Amino acid sequence: MHVYVDLILTWVLFLALFPMTFVWYRQAWRIAVKRDFSSVALKGGESPPNPAKFAPFALALNLVAATVTLSVIIGIVSATLPKDEWTAMAGVTIWCKLIFNYAISRHAHLGVKSERKLAKERAIEEKKARELADKAAKIAAERDAQRRAQDSERGA
Repeated sequence: MHVYVDLILTWVLFLALFPMTFVWYRQAWRIAVKRDFSSVALKGGESPPNPAKFAPFALALNLVAATVTLSVIIGIVSATLPKDEWTAMAGVTIWCKLIFNYAISRHAHLGVKSERKLAKERAIEEKKARELADKAAKIAAERDAQRRAQDSERGA
């Protein structure tokens, strides 16, 4: 049973290298040639304020990761890489790509608040403003009532 699980996972990893390599080369192509920075340093689907600033880092990351996975594919197909070696190379590359991409996206969004957080803050500020306006109206009504009471005492 263990042999079959290992074989299946190995094939899944090998077959997953093809679309990953393609997607990473395509992202590098979009950044370098087309100057499309719409997929650079996304956080929650939102681009940073200046994605062009982080484009070289994303480009380098995509190129390195795609080149390593392509060399792993070539090593597997040509039977020059042992199984333990290519699985280690592929696994480390995938994890490093994920971690560094996460770091780039978080660094690009430092000090930037999302629309949801801004809307929440605006709602809180509006609520506080309404409460203050209600307090001011209540105080003004009490003051007017006191003035009317004082005026009626003076007139009587």
